[in-house]
Amino acid sequence: MKALVEFAGIKRSTYYDSVKKMNRPDPDAELKVEIQAIYNEHEGRYGYRRIRDELANRGKKVNHKKVQRIMKALGLKCLVRMKKYKSYKGTVGKIAPNILDRNFKADAPNEKWVTDITEFKLFGEKLYLSPVLDLFNGEIITYTIGSRPTYSLVSEMIAKALERLPEEHKLLMHSDQGWHYQMKKYRHALESRGVVQSMSRKGNCYDNSVMENFFGIMKSEFLYLKEFQSVEHFKLELENYINYYNTKRMKAKLKMSPVQYRTRFIQAA
Repeated sequence: MKALVEFAGIKRSTYYDSVKKMNRPDPDAELKVEIQAIYNEHEGRYGYRRIRDELANRGKKVNHKKVQRIMKALGLKCLVRMKKYKSYKGTVGKIAPNILDRNFKADAPNEKWVTDITEFKLFGEKLYLSPVLDLFNGEIITYTIGSRPTYSLVSEMIAKALERLPEEHKLLMHSDQGWHYQMKKYRHALESRGVVQSMSRKGNCYDNSVMENFFGIMKSEFLYLKEFQSVEHFKLELENYINYYNTKRMKAKLKMSPVQYRTRFIQAA
């Protein structure tokens, strides 16, 4: 061993110090297990910052640099790569004004909802998703999915959403200028419940950027990471993901899931 150390050009003190450290128990052994468990639980969707926040929620305050270092040592890397949306300014809609005006902050549940439609292409087919999101906590209130972007996709969505709306409310419902939201039936459904309608400027997704952001997150964390056996399997997994998004996935600015945040607000009220 002495000859090997001399051959490698390593100092004796360095060698014995390394041997001493190798014989010590790993002080971060439990932390590594927990970080690995959190990473697995969220199927690789969490990076080091969100894992740090999850550890804090569990009563363990760990510096983000340490979490990053441990994840690198364990070979754990966030699998999600977000795509940025680009748009341009447009004119204000004629059906309804842009009352929301990018003020995405809500002080309580059911003050501001946003909606939109996104498209999926799977197994040579197209699917269309129409969700409603509460700006208070980012929770998906409800959604519908169909093979064609017909008005029934939106009418069923708004009917399901309004069933969850309390009788006493001051709700603002925001969307883009899609033809579904300009239909008299849709506008009447809102008016009948005293909901104020707001619409983005034409061709400007920034006016509804929270909804666009959700679509980006969902596709990055779900569509691009999962493998599906059929359209029905996709629908089942989508339901599971939205439930996960609402109840388990931590929102960075809330430091908890949307449902946890809403529950805490109601309990404190």
